[in-house]
Amino acid sequence: MIAGLDPVNVAAFLGAGLLLNLTPGSDVMFASASGLAGGPRAGIAAALGVALGGLLHTALAAAGLAALLVASPLAFDAVRWLGAGYLLFLAVKYWRAGPAQGVAGTAGLGRAIRRGFVTNALNPKVALFVLAFLPQLTDPATGPVWQQILVLGLLFSTTGFFVTAGYGALAGVAGKALGQATGWMGKVAAVIFGLLALRLVVE
Repeated sequence: MIAGLDPVNVAAFLGAGLLLNLTPGSDVMFASASGLAGGPRAGIAAALGVALGGLLHTALAAAGLAALLVASPLAFDAVRWLGAGYLLFLAVKYWRAGPAQGVAGTAGLGRAIRRGFVTNALNPKVALFVLAFLPQLTDPATGPVWQQILVLGLLFSTTGFFVTAGYGALAGVAGKALGQATGWMGKVAAVIFGLLALRLVVE
């Protein structure tokens, strides 16, 4: 057993997590928009940032801080509005940008990673999901719960990265095929970021 986790439960968890990741959600939409605007590598980089943001939420849950966030409506709303504001900032930035030139070099990829991380880190609904889902699969009798949460979160973020990166890469390929240099893919990405901001606020 890893960190006291039942291998059967872990396998079932990975299967459920994979199905969940395959269903397009906010993470997939963000990586896909990044890929459309910046190419396949940008989509993959954004997916990595999203995965790192998920690991942050896992660490907060393991430390018990996520419970404090969820228990405080004021803090929850503050983080939610910050996340929506950041997405709107990206929407305006992409809308005003000129024809897409793709993401070249480590600076551009680092920017995509950072944006994916910040977007996911400022989504309190991810914290709520992690807090509600992962502890159910832990067993205090077999080892420290915080270690089990960290392992489960790492596994979920890893599988989620590959799925989300696949969507981001495919969107990047499609963006190039549709004429990324015309600048229209940046506009499409801007609309997607705006919709994600709206979704974060109203749901």
